[in-house]
Amino acid sequence: MALTKRERRQKIRMRIRGKLSGTTGKPRMSVFRSNRQISVQLIDDYQGNTLLVASSLEKDVAGKKNITKTEQAKLVGKLIAEKCKKEGIKEVFFDRGGYLFHGRVKSLADAARENGLKI
Repeated sequence: MALTKRERRQKIRMRIRGKLSGTTGKPRMSVFRSNRQISVQLIDDYQGNTLLVASSLEKDVAGKKNITKTEQAKLVGKLIAEKCKKEGIKEVFFDRGGYLFHGRVKSLADAARENGLKI
């Protein structure tokens, strides 16, 4: 029997998570993408803490009307990079969460890189 789309993504996600582990100095940048929104969080896996969060629901991004979901992801990537600069985080492990590195996920990562975050 074939896997459903959700089961396949979970299988890929767990494979990625087995290889990545974030620390305080170099946290894991976890991406979540729904049909309408995108969010990213920086996680310290050793202490079990979420260090920073950025989402398309924040005022800076949600206030912009008539933008595409890809442009929305770019704004979230820029926002998380700016928050990292304030906290002194320069480098992260990128956890795409089982999503293809394409479209919104790719534009988020590229925007974070352009704004000074090393992935």
